[in-house]
Amino acid sequence: MSRSTSSNRGDRPDLLTAAIYVGVGALGLWAGRALEFGSLASMGPGFVPTIICFLLIGIGVWIGALGLRRPHVPIEPMKLRPILVITLAIVGFAYVAAWLGFVAATLFLIALSSLAERNVRPAETLFLAVGLSIFGALVFVVGLGVQVKLLPF
Repeated sequence: MSRSTSSNRGDRPDLLTAAIYVGVGALGLWAGRALEFGSLASMGPGFVPTIICFLLIGIGVWIGALGLRRPHVPIEPMKLRPILVITLAIVGFAYVAAWLGFVAATLFLIALSSLAERNVRPAETLFLAVGLSIFGALVFVVGLGVQVKLLPF
């Protein structure tokens, strides 16, 4: 007869996610403790951050409770390549947008981000990059009026 122990229960990625949510929410509550909360009729500067922090804590508790009910799933080792490539792509996006415009920056972002995965299909990446560049330009620059040049000229 097999006995269930706490070591073979719990989805570890979900439990880690829950801990991050609860930790960020608690840190936000602590950091904003000096801000006046106010009321619904007269919201203070701490009203919205406090509500968001309580929501984060609530979501974390919910994810943690669901994770405890699932069977044991270990946390896989962190893969450094995707983290570095995507971070570089995001930082590069800001520089390319300043010099060459939003369209070139979006193409750069998607092309470089695709290198985070080993099995990349170049045709799909190109289609995605062009489509998202057009969509992003229409939504953000044209529709919302974000002040960034579209093209380098």
